[in-house]
Amino acid sequence: MDNPLADDLNHILAHTEGLWEELRGQRLFITGGTGFFGCWLLESLAWANDKLGLNIRAVVLTRNPDAFARKAPHLAHHPSLSFHAGDVRDFEFPAGSFSHVIHAATEASAKLNAENSLLMFETIVGGTRRALDFAVQAGVKKFLFTSSGAVYGRQPPDMTHIPEDYTGCPDPLDFRAAYGNGKRAAEMLCCLYARQHGLDPKIARCFAFVGPYLPLDAHFAIGNFIRDGIRGGPIQVNGDGTPYRSYLYADDLAIWLWTILLRGKACIPYNVGSAESLSIGELATTVAQSFAPPVTVKISKAAIAGKPLERYVPDTRRARTYLGLQAWIPLSDAVKRTIRWHEAAGKTIAG
Repeated sequence: MDNPLADDLNHILAHTEGLWEELRGQRLFITGGTGFFGCWLLESLAWANDKLGLNIRAVVLTRNPDAFARKAPHLAHHPSLSFHAGDVRDFEFPAGSFSHVIHAATEASAKLNAENSLLMFETIVGGTRRALDFAVQAGVKKFLFTSSGAVYGRQPPDMTHIPEDYTGCPDPLDFRAAYGNGKRAAEMLCCLYARQHGLDPKIARCFAFVGPYLPLDAHFAIGNFIRDGIRGGPIQVNGDGTPYRSYLYADDLAIWLWTILLRGKACIPYNVGSAESLSIGELATTVAQSFAPPVTVKISKAAIAGKPLERYVPDTRRARTYLGLQAWIPLSDAVKRTIRWHEAAGKTIAG
């Protein structure tokens, strides 16, 4: 059966083809391989393997291999991928040698952060330490940690794009900041292991994204808007629509993550995301106009005059300047591709 993501995967391959030789014949270990980030890493790895004959093997940590097999059977049964059942905090180390580790585990779950912030923090920190210990035992050199823009805390309203050298941080006494503080502590662990064990950790501070596999029923605004549109609308904006965000398409996310793993510098963070910002209200309109016919948008609250702007937008000059990365897929195209994929997936499930 043809892969419905073929065009996306060819785009990824076109921008990463020169990177894959380092991985030829190697064995990788990937945590979080069944989530949004992980699915795109696995899709692109399997595609490159098939197209370039790389003979890469990847062992993927997951809590529930059977559930993933139902979600993505073509990946679950791909010959280059095998699945290792376990929790990221205490998984048994798989046997054999490995060359690279990608640590992408941790649910970016607002629900978990609100209901059990201690579990959120422990999973991030404990899981990262477990993955680092495994990397040391397995003799791995290159280790990619998918961190978050949440490590910066609240972005100052007069700062349009937040750079990697900004030294703000989440409030350590606010339980709602468990996610951001957990990622900060995990970054510190990466650098301590680099110092003590000679590991080569790459840090990707990830912002906001859109694309196939993005959950439509979580706390991601763009996913909720796409869900509302697929249902016929209206698209519901729960706030006043004034906060600013930016969104990188999943194709480009995969390109950025593979590039940072293989070409990034150790213990130098790279913001991962789009620098093209728009308000949540403008985002809702962009999504609404991606349907034919367009759906309506409802904004719950009126904007308050003089209220400081809320922003969550990265400065991506480091990745662009030193790694040659960019946002190749425009947001309007990214939204339409995501809608088509979810609509097709919904029909497949219904059928």
